[in-house]
Amino acid sequence: MTSWGDRFNQLSGKTRIVVCRLFIHLAGREVAPLLGLMNRVAYQAVEAGDQVAGDLTLLGAGLVDVCQALLQYDTYWQSAANEGDVFWDEGEAGDYVTELFTDSAQRYGSGLDVDDLANPGDPDEPLAIPITQHVIVMLTIAYEGQIPQLEGNLGDINALRTALTAIINLYHNGILRAIEIHYSPTQLGDELTTDQLILYYPELVPL
Repeated sequence: MTSWGDRFNQLSGKTRIVVCRLFIHLAGREVAPLLGLMNRVAYQAVEAGDQVAGDLTLLGAGLVDVCQALLQYDTYWQSAANEGDVFWDEGEAGDYVTELFTDSAQRYGSGLDVDDLANPGDPDEPLAIPITQHVIVMLTIAYEGQIPQLEGNLGDINALRTALTAIINLYHNGILRAIEIHYSPTQLGDELTTDQLILYYPELVPL
């Protein structure tokens, strides 16, 4: 439902900007290959510039790849969470994007080492490394307008599927204003344990 404040701002000709963050927790040894995709998208983001002010076309294409992969891995979804707010001032929306970016980057295992992305190691080295049982993906976006599929409780598998599809459509419709992608762990060989999951991602709700 549109609030009185929304109606007033619409009448004033202001642009409605929504900033939202979505957490998806996947579990199982089969989800580890997602880290390869995430690292590729992260490397492209580094090449394009930082994730807030970089090339939104390139970042958006990476976001679509991530959303499509998540939809393909929906069998392994375990829990999720989402949050966000509506702004009528671009500066305030930008401040909130920065706040969420900083928070996501400080979560366990979500800090990227650019050198590791650029130098993935010797491909001929024997693969004798632990495989994480848990992967967390954090998507933060800002967009213009009103998308009901992203502005409610996404603690339901069907709602989550619809939300990821809506994010893909936002890119194709050209109304994304900011994109951030974080994930944990950041590389194959790192592990995110159950205890770390509870400690660093307390907002997650079982699906």
